[in-house]
Amino acid sequence: MAKVAKIRRLKYINVLLQPKGNTMHPMLNIAVRAARNAGKILLRASEDLSKVEVQQKGANDLVTNIDKEAEAVIRDTILQSYPTHSIVGEELGEHKGKDDDYQWIVDPIDGTTNFIKGIPHYAVSIALKVKGRLDQAVIYDPIRGELFTASRGQGTQLNSKRLRVSKTTVLAGTVLATGFPFKNKNHMDAYTEAFKALFVHTADIRRAGCSALDMAYVAAGRVDGFFEIGLKPWNSAAGELMVKEAGGMVVDFAGGNNYNHSGNIICGSPKLTQAIIREIRPVLTESLLR
Repeated sequence: MAKVAKIRRLKYINVLLQPKGNTMHPMLNIAVRAARNAGKILLRASEDLSKVEVQQKGANDLVTNIDKEAEAVIRDTILQSYPTHSIVGEELGEHKGKDDDYQWIVDPIDGTTNFIKGIPHYAVSIALKVKGRLDQAVIYDPIRGELFTASRGQGTQLNSKRLRVSKTTVLAGTVLATGFPFKNKNHMDAYTEAFKALFVHTADIRRAGCSALDMAYVAAGRVDGFFEIGLKPWNSAAGELMVKEAGGMVVDFAGGNNYNHSGNIICGSPKLTQAIIREIRPVLTESLLR
């Protein structure tokens, strides 16, 4: 009997020692389901890109029928579980729900140009704001099967493994990610100067064409930092929460919090982010520092 009691005691202790926080938040679970549903559409369409219908919705801004189909599936998946919530999507605009406290921010294909060209680097990005604060986030890369998730106060995970930003504090030896201002070519001169100011200090700078994955990779420590001009909330909202929950910092080019309005974003570990600001701020135009 004593042996049985000891075994029971050990089992009880093992239960107590199990890591907490593995249970996914219900709303994050729905976001994951929505992202995977959209990912199936992207994978199916990628098998025959000749059937993808491409339209130009603005200068250097492309949209496909697959973007719209994927966003519709995401919207349907969310509204089936949360019919009163609001949704803002890149392609289908705003769905105004009865409950303004919950707003989903959706990009069905971040990296549409890559998708159209058959370059296997794009993602589904979904974020949820609760009473104006980012609360849940999913970035799903259907090509690699990588699912990045974050919940406010619960950290960032890649396929359920906890992530942390790079520990790098100085620019020397870093690899940064960036995006060219292809929709804001009036800023090209300032961007080029900022690029040069950073490039001389870094090991390299990458431009892969998917800002959502750039920010997810910062959260994962795969790249040390990221900067880009003119992002929209659906490009950056999920990545913002992931970077912050992985111990990083997200700021605008002046080091403030105006990035949701300006779309100008820098992120990385806190000290590296400050180092990036110090290098590029002197060469930027006043309009980019607002």
